[in-house]
Amino acid sequence: MAVMKPRFLADCNVGRLARWLRALGYDASYHTRIGDAELVREAAAESRVVLTRDRDLTKRRVIQSGVVRAILIRDDDVTKQLRQVFAELGLELKEALTRCIECNSELQPRVPSTVAERVPPYVRMTQSRYSECPDCGRIYWAGTHWQRMREVLAGL
Repeated sequence: MAVMKPRFLADCNVGRLARWLRALGYDASYHTRIGDAELVREAAAESRVVLTRDRDLTKRRVIQSGVVRAILIRDDDVTKQLRQVFAELGLELKEALTRCIECNSELQPRVPSTVAERVPPYVRMTQSRYSECPDCGRIYWAGTHWQRMREVLAGL
């Protein structure tokens, strides 16, 4: 039986964490402006784990009773935040670069010729695997930014 991957809802205090989780293949919804009540309602409706640095938010009845799961993020540093989430939920690094870090949609593989005109010449010469976000149209490839991310993740 397949294990369900957790889906996240990050509050405005942990936006960078949401982007990193997306880069690692996790569904991480994020709103820059959302009230606590609405945040908790959305998390409950979509079975999402709330990620927050707001201690008061974690004192809400639905979180205290376990109806909505929440993780109170302890650190400002995004690497330490990732380490905390991975440790508390026992997550694994399996599906990195499968989600758009901007809009959270699942990326779709693309044949190089279909995106050649939309990537820099150097990238065209050095990369052969591409993905595209079907919603916002961003093109992704495993370039130097991905190598830097892997180094950060190796520390997890």
